[in-house]
Amino acid sequence: MNDTLAFGLHTFGDVTRDADGALKSHGRVLRDVLAEGELADRVNLDFFGVGEHHRDDFAISAPEVILAAVAARTTRIRLGSAVTVLSSDDPVRVYQRFATLDGLSGGRAEAIMGRGSFTESFPLFGLPLEAYSVLFEEKLDLYVKLLAEGEVTWSGRTRAPLERQRVYPTTDSAPMRTWVGVGGSPESVVRAARHGLPLMLAIIGGAPSRFAHYVSLYHERVDAEGRARLPVGVHSPGHVADTDAGAREQLWPAYEAMINRIGRERGWAPIGRDQFEHEIARGSLYVGSPETVARKVAATARTLGLARFDLKYSHGTLPHEAMCRSIELLGTRVAPMVHELLAATREPAAV
Repeated sequence: MNDTLAFGLHTFGDVTRDADGALKSHGRVLRDVLAEGELADRVNLDFFGVGEHHRDDFAISAPEVILAAVAARTTRIRLGSAVTVLSSDDPVRVYQRFATLDGLSGGRAEAIMGRGSFTESFPLFGLPLEAYSVLFEEKLDLYVKLLAEGEVTWSGRTRAPLERQRVYPTTDSAPMRTWVGVGGSPESVVRAARHGLPLMLAIIGGAPSRFAHYVSLYHERVDAEGRARLPVGVHSPGHVADTDAGAREQLWPAYEAMINRIGRERGWAPIGRDQFEHEIARGSLYVGSPETVARKVAATARTLGLARFDLKYSHGTLPHEAMCRSIELLGTRVAPMVHELLAATREPAAV
């Protein structure tokens, strides 16, 4: 684990409701996300990431555009995707967009590449879903070659070949930071290690300790590749409020509706309040007061040896105002407490 755990935020630009209970327009949600990114910078969080989706319950389908707007209104926070669905995009265009963001932001851009848990982008862009795995494997291979910002020669089955091609714009400090988002398959962990990219574990259910063997596998394979130790991060959902009870009551209605909508599409049984409470107590929902969330984040960071913890703070129709309070508390109270807790465990015991 790094000496100082970095803290990030992730949002998918979930469509929320206004004061009258009506669903907000996508444009209004995008403007709310912009304000949330500004707030994250003001409270000294380290990373602000936005997801990519192509469905009506999420407003963000072009992450780099909104990140460029956030970059223009912030000064220090790093900005990136969470995740870029590389399988259904072109690696050259993805790199160009993030290199542009990097230039506009003064070197603050980074990307998290993933396959994504939704598949709407495949038919939208005319890609066969049965090529899900090969599309990601080949496109990640090309993207990694582009990170060096030299001449690229590449060929594969999923796009036209390149022959001694250079791609522009270049960045001021290549290689641009890029993570691989992994949901829990050994093959994905090994792929990240093989490409020499940091690992971002998406832990959205169950005890975080279940992922310890993936972290061990990742470090073993990085070592076998002869590379220096690479960072590991975690993306998990959560919500911070002034009290434990307040956080639970704010989150539950929106969380229930969001999970059950997705569940109906995927054939899941409806979630009950008991499952919600279990995930908070023993799983991967970081919900509660600053003290409660800080203790849980610190425990996960110690268990998995994390360099960064990213809280997915948007949850369906959870109000913008509640999300802003969560962001504020994460930056001003949770992050300092976690740093204190981790520092205490590193200090030698008194004799």
